[in-house]
Amino acid sequence: MPMTATSAKDLLMRYTPAALALSLLVAVTSSVSFSAPAKPLDPRASALLAQGRSELSAGRVNEAVDAYEAALTVQPGNIQILLDLAEATRRQGMQGKALHYYREALKAEPSNVQAISGEGAALAEKGAIEKARRNLSRLEGLCGSNCEATRTLSAVIAKGPPPRVVSADAVKPQPVVSEN
Repeated sequence: MPMTATSAKDLLMRYTPAALALSLLVAVTSSVSFSAPAKPLDPRASALLAQGRSELSAGRVNEAVDAYEAALTVQPGNIQILLDLAEATRRQGMQGKALHYYREALKAEPSNVQAISGEGAALAEKGAIEKARRNLSRLEGLCGSNCEATRTLSAVIAKGPPPRVVSADAVKPQPVVSEN
């Protein structure tokens, strides 16, 4: 029996069902790992989170950070605790630390608009306006320009970084020696 060359149509018809089945298997397997329900908040962490929020609303930022950090030790990796802790550290003026917490939240939930907005605000407050604008365009793609997170971030970018405070040591005058 002579061997004939297989056409592209034959190859397509032969391997398409197997390729579709394999891609369906990969899609279902990968989506199962991402769609796991979030663990409910531990009651102790919930109490600490509420305490931190009340401290923050009262203007006691250091106490709020302490409560949030305690809640994070009770339930590590919780998105809401990370976001609240990031906001509190941002209010302390510690934008670098806030960026760390926002990025931890974004690792777990890459399209969290609150984390993207907060990270952009912290970047803008540090003076990285171009990076903050990237976050703004990402937010506009996710929730539009009418979204609360987008409006908040655009206001922070428009405001710009806060003025830097210069210490007395930084402007110490140089001694001048003159002849009499």
